[in-house]
Amino acid sequence: MKCVLVLFDSLNRLALSPYASDVDTPNFDRLAARTTTFERHYVGSLPCMPARRDLQTGRLSLFHRSWGPLEPFDNSLPEMLRTQGVYTHLVTDHYHYWEDGGATYHNRFDSYEMIRGQERDPWHGIVDPPLEDWRARFHPRQFSEERGTTFRTYMANRERMTGAEAMPAALTFDAGLRFLERNGRSEGWFLQIETFDPHEPFFAPDEDIAAVAGEMPGPIFDWPPYAKVTETDAEVAELRARYRALVRFCDRQLGRLLDAFDKNDLWDDTALLVTTDHGFLLGEHDWWAKNRMYAYEEVSHIPLFIGTPGRYGGVRSAALTQTVDLMPTIAELFGCPVPAEVTGRSLLPALDGETVRDTAVFGYFGGGVNITDGRYTYFLFPDDLTAEPLYQYTLMPTHMKSFFSMEELRGAVQVPPFDFTKGAPVLRVPLVAGSSSFAAHGPGAVVDTQTVLFDLRDDPGQHAPYRDAATEARLSEAIASEMERHDAPKEAFRRFSLTPASCLGGAG
Repeated sequence: MKCVLVLFDSLNRLALSPYASDVDTPNFDRLAARTTTFERHYVGSLPCMPARRDLQTGRLSLFHRSWGPLEPFDNSLPEMLRTQGVYTHLVTDHYHYWEDGGATYHNRFDSYEMIRGQERDPWHGIVDPPLEDWRARFHPRQFSEERGTTFRTYMANRERMTGAEAMPAALTFDAGLRFLERNGRSEGWFLQIETFDPHEPFFAPDEDIAAVAGEMPGPIFDWPPYAKVTETDAEVAELRARYRALVRFCDRQLGRLLDAFDKNDLWDDTALLVTTDHGFLLGEHDWWAKNRMYAYEEVSHIPLFIGTPGRYGGVRSAALTQTVDLMPTIAELFGCPVPAEVTGRSLLPALDGETVRDTAVFGYFGGGVNITDGRYTYFLFPDDLTAEPLYQYTLMPTHMKSFFSMEELRGAVQVPPFDFTKGAPVLRVPLVAGSSSFAAHGPGAVVDTQTVLFDLRDDPGQHAPYRDAATEARLSEAIASEMERHDAPKEAFRRFSLTPASCLGGAG
């Protein structure tokens, strides 16, 4: 068996023509014609690195910690495959892998190739940059003179990208295609091609901008805030156009991979999976981005395509699925035993029309906990996000870009194992208001905090929240069951006023 997993970042499902009729992504149409398109695929833990932990480990991490590395007790898909004699290789420009909060993921592969320069990756060193030139070139909302800031780092990185072929996503697919050229005829390998695009900033090649929007007036405005929409109509239109242009660029990169599959008859013996970590709001619900608002469909309901040798393409599946299901799916493709700690389900039965799950639970650590059964989405919040103490359970105390602070670590205590930590006790670390886990991805970021219910059949755009006691009770019970299944800490149940059916072992 051979397998390629393509992972995009922040790819809105409705930006793809297999899911929406008013856009044009011809290579995603080609992909859909050769694979099964999953119509009800959802996220798990959010955002970027929590989603990747779900993907590698096959279980939700949102009940126990925020953004962070793989833990020593985690099952890692590439590491599992390696023990079965499968060669694993990662090519990526997702720079969060070489930050403190992501530095243990890529090391699980046999080999990896890292492409530099996305977003605020500290890559291009310029001591005295041409600040006045940059000031004239970029919108005031995304200009900064201060050294080390996100915008200044991004402006510096752009200086080294002189054309489409020099952009990180193109170089990432170059690297993936090199691997296929060298190893495509060999047996027993897993290749993960992962690009940060179309994550913001929406830096797309000129030819893609021209194809989508014609001439784009300056100054450059391609970086939406994580905030309510306050921009002018023209600015909103520019941001959306630049996102569509970047999706078009991603579509072209995917097309290069599909060309290689066609040319080398890889469809006959190679599985192909294409998905994203989460979606992105482009002004819907008067919001940009993610993290701060409800996990609306635009963020939580994501694309997934799976093609395996011997199955027909052009098929659509209505099975309810989510990110944690990918790990056991790929493991089963290679005949790799699935560890007991894995809570995801293999999707291979779904390719044959079977149901694999009844609900999908998803969300951010420290925010609400959300659930869908395919008909309803229920966003459950406590009355006060911070009334119940919050703790992170870890043996790897790092945030996104830093170690845990000494203030946090002074409050840490060792607690007994959870049922997934393989007998290892863990640190229980209090969530501190000033930390990035609180302010950027946790309760300090969340603005929408009221419990609401949406009926996706009658209100697919989620514009009319309502309350229904019977439906909420049923979905709350399902949430509690999933929390038990993940051995969630006791304070998590108290926080949401949920009663577990039984008391599982673990700290709390």
